[in-house]
Amino acid sequence: MSNEQIDKAPEAIEMKSKQHPKLQEFLFSLKRFLKNPLSIIGLTIIISFALIAVFAPIIAPPYKTDNPYQIPHKGWAQEPQPPSVENPFGTMPEQYDIFYGMVWGTRNAFKIGFSIVFFNLIIGLALGTIAGYFGGIVDEIIMRIVDLFYALPFLVVAMALVVALGRGLQSIIIVMVVLGWRQYARIIRSEILVLRDKDYIQAARASGASHLRVIFSHILPNSIYSVLIVASMSVGTAILTAAALSFLGLGSGVGYADWGQIVSTCRNYIVGPPGNRLAYWFLVFIPGFVISLFVLGWNLLGDAVRDVFDPKMRRK
Repeated sequence: MSNEQIDKAPEAIEMKSKQHPKLQEFLFSLKRFLKNPLSIIGLTIIISFALIAVFAPIIAPPYKTDNPYQIPHKGWAQEPQPPSVENPFGTMPEQYDIFYGMVWGTRNAFKIGFSIVFFNLIIGLALGTIAGYFGGIVDEIIMRIVDLFYALPFLVVAMALVVALGRGLQSIIIVMVVLGWRQYARIIRSEILVLRDKDYIQAARASGASHLRVIFSHILPNSIYSVLIVASMSVGTAILTAAALSFLGLGSGVGYADWGQIVSTCRNYIVGPPGNRLAYWFLVFIPGFVISLFVLGWNLLGDAVRDVFDPKMRRK
């Protein structure tokens, strides 16, 4: 070590010691996140899809300005056409452009995933926090409701509710919000049950702090990380469930830029004609690969968030 480095060492140590604890934690978390190659891969995948969603009007200019999610098609021929210069991903029955559906379907995927997870998170946090913090009869009522929702067969009830509300992506989102908050409520309740009797919580109460102040200043900041981890990993699951419901015919109509609906439209052509069973490989492979890649990105990103925020793993 040179004399110059020796002279600067105390100054560097002093600057590091003056850093705010929260800043130090943030830098440590960022360093841990960037050290994981899988987290970089997941983040890259999600950013790539986000750029496609943002620049969709440039990548695939809509031919209907009032409804850009309507996939353009040329003609009504039932036989799908393979990838070409004009249609890079080929066409579906009735000559709907698969490339256009994949691009604008990315916007739909983000809208569906974020909407479902956001509202599930809000409802689950609210009910789980009330149950865990106040306890007693309030806790019993809320948790019995949670148990009731867990007892329902999710897919069967979801299909019935979507049919009752009217088929479409909006109905799918509403149904998945109604049925999907239970996990968040149970997780945040269990976290709060551990925290509510801690000394600093009791001290806050003794000092005259209101319930809202205790909850938002002390309870939630120290218990929300587990829920955020689950939320980050639930976006992909929400997309898969919505795609499954669309595949079953409960989503939007034919020609709408929805990944599940596109696969549903092409399901009769999974196997090609005799003698060339792979003639229509692009119909299922391309939408399936896009869905799998999108979900993989969120799963990898969720694993990275878990490694960063989980106190049992972040210091390993």
